[in-house]
Amino acid sequence: MKWFLLVLNLSLFPAIAREKPNIIVFLVDDLGARDLSCYGSSFYETPHIDRLAAEGTRFISAYSASSVCSPSRAALLTGLHPSRIGITDWIPGAGDQGKKLKTPTDLHALPLEHMTIGEAFRDQGYASFYAGKWHLGGEGFTPVEQGFQTYFNPHRNPDKGQPPRKKTTGVSGRTHLTREITEAANDFLMANKDRPQFLYLSYFDVHTPVIAEEEFLPYYRRKAASLPPGPEPDREGSAGEAQTRRRQGSPQYASMVHTIDWSVGQVLAKLRTLGLENDTIIVFTSDNGGLSTARFPCPTSNHPLRAGKGWLYEGGIRVPLIIRIPGKEAGIDQTVTSQTDLFPTLLALAGLPAPSVAFDGIDLFSNSPALSDRTLLWHFPHYHGSAWTPGSALRKGPWKLIHFYETNRFELYNLDKDPGETKELSIVKTREMERLLPALKTALQETGSQLPLIRQD
Repeated sequence: MKWFLLVLNLSLFPAIAREKPNIIVFLVDDLGARDLSCYGSSFYETPHIDRLAAEGTRFISAYSASSVCSPSRAALLTGLHPSRIGITDWIPGAGDQGKKLKTPTDLHALPLEHMTIGEAFRDQGYASFYAGKWHLGGEGFTPVEQGFQTYFNPHRNPDKGQPPRKKTTGVSGRTHLTREITEAANDFLMANKDRPQFLYLSYFDVHTPVIAEEEFLPYYRRKAASLPPGPEPDREGSAGEAQTRRRQGSPQYASMVHTIDWSVGQVLAKLRTLGLENDTIIVFTSDNGGLSTARFPCPTSNHPLRAGKGWLYEGGIRVPLIIRIPGKEAGIDQTVTSQTDLFPTLLALAGLPAPSVAFDGIDLFSNSPALSDRTLLWHFPHYHGSAWTPGSALRKGPWKLIHFYETNRFELYNLDKDPGETKELSIVKTREMERLLPALKTALQETGSQLPLIRQD
C-alpha cells in the first residue's frame, strides 16, 4: 500500500462562489451497489438521487473499505485502512466461540488520536454537524469528541438529560427515524447559512429490521404484485449454508430506499431555498454492500454481483458513490475508489490544507497516476452472521484474489471479464497467482493486519 500527498487545484471548480464551499455527506446503512435506479435497479425508484447522479460524477467501481459497517465508517472518517485503526469487525462483533479459528481482538471505539474529517473541517472554521448512526464507540468516543460540534442522535435517552426524539408519524418508522434526521439537518443548514458548513448525515435506513415506510408501501406492493415468479437463491460457502437473493422485489425494503431518496430531496430543496445549491459539494454513498446473503432470507439483491454484506465478494464491498461539485461537468467515472479516498478528496475540493496525516486514500480528482494502478486490500478476519468465515481480499488492476483462512483456500477472478465472480481461475492463471500472492502478503504486513489463528484451547 502506498500513501499519497494531496494536490490542491481550486481553479478546477470556478462555479463555487464561497471561498469555503459547504460539504454534505449522505451515508446510507447497508445500501447495495444496485439499490438505486441510477445504478441499475428496476424495482426501487430514487428520482432525487438519480438527479444528483445526473448532475455529478457517478463512480461505477466504488468500494467500501470493509464488508461491514464499523471498519468502513472508521476508514471514511480517517482516510486510513481499517487495519491501521484496529477496527476490522463491526462493533462489538460476532465473536469466535465454537469456531475453528481464534479471531483477532478488535477495538470497540475509534481512538481519539486519529485525525477525523470532522476535526479537519471544524479546525478550518466550518460549522460541523453529525446526525444518525455512529457505531464507533460510546460515551467519550461520540461524534462530539471526534470533531463534530453538533451531534443529533434521534435515539437519545431523555433520562440522561438529553432531549427525547420527536414523536412523529408519516414518512419515517419508529426505528430508523429518517424524518427526524432530515429535519435536524435542514434546521442546521438554516441556522448556519452564513458560514461554511460540513454536514454528515448517517442514516439508520436501510439496515434491518426492515420496517416499511407506510407512505410509500402501497405503491411498491402493487409493483411487487406484477413481478413474475423469482429465481431460486444461489448458495454460498463451502457447505452452501448461506443463500443469496437474486432479485429485488421486497415492497417493505423498497419503501425504505424510497425514504432515503425523499430525505435527499428534502435537503437538496432546502439548499435551493437558502441559495446554497451552487456553494455546496455533495457526496452520496453507503457503508458496505446490500444484505443479500445469509442463512435466512435477505431483503435485497446485488445480482449480478456475487453475495452481499459480510462477504468479500463484489456484492459485499461494491457501493454507490456520487459526488456533485458545482461547476464540474457531470459524467461517469470508472476509477477504482475506496472510502479512504473521501477524506483527502473533500479536503482538496474545499481548498483546505492537508493535515500531517499519511492517508491510505487518494484525492479522486487529482489525476494522480496512482489512481490508474492501485492496489486495494480488504481484511475481514472475523466470523459474520451472513455465514462468512475469516478472510482477506486484494484487487490489483482487473484481478481479485480472495483468501479464506479456515480452509487456506484461494480464489482468483478477472473482474473486467467476470464482475459476477462466476469463474474461479486460481488453477489456470498461475502467473497472476504468483504476482498477487506476495502482493497480498505485503499489503497485510504494511497495514499491520492481524491474522486469525488455529484455536489451541
